[in-house]
Amino acid sequence: MNTDRILPVNREHLLLMQVLCWLGPGIKILTTGVRAMAEVSSHHPGCVWWLALIAVAVAVAFSLMFNNFVKRYTRRILDFPERKKSLFAFFDLHGYILIFFMMGLGISLKFIPGMPAEFFAGFYPGLGAALIIAGFRFFSSWIANFNRKTS
Repeated sequence: MNTDRILPVNREHLLLMQVLCWLGPGIKILTTGVRAMAEVSSHHPGCVWWLALIAVAVAVAFSLMFNNFVKRYTRRILDFPERKKSLFAFFDLHGYILIFFMMGLGISLKFIPGMPAEFFAGFYPGLGAALIIAGFRFFSSWIANFNRKTS
């Protein structure tokens, strides 16, 4: 079965789908983390710097990891020989498995009893920032490869 016929879109739109798939969750997770950070720091004002430091460390670590994804999936999309691909081709099977695993883990963390609010206050802002950075890297790749003005 040729899956390219399922919602065919141009390659440049696949790269823009990557932007949305990384920016959207990044903004949501960052917002949740900043709220948690504000709540924790209202009870423990002295720990805000530690939480910010943890958030920066998490952002750097995940940005390095996500940078590999940005390179891999940008190259994958650019290497498609066809101009149009299925809307769902912006990830491969491995990518979809990874995304569903990460989403499942993130959702399940919120339901673990006794999970300290400090964890979310330090981890979520960093993870959200890293996802947003990856989204902007995909957008930068889109600009570099598809948003050229013709002379």
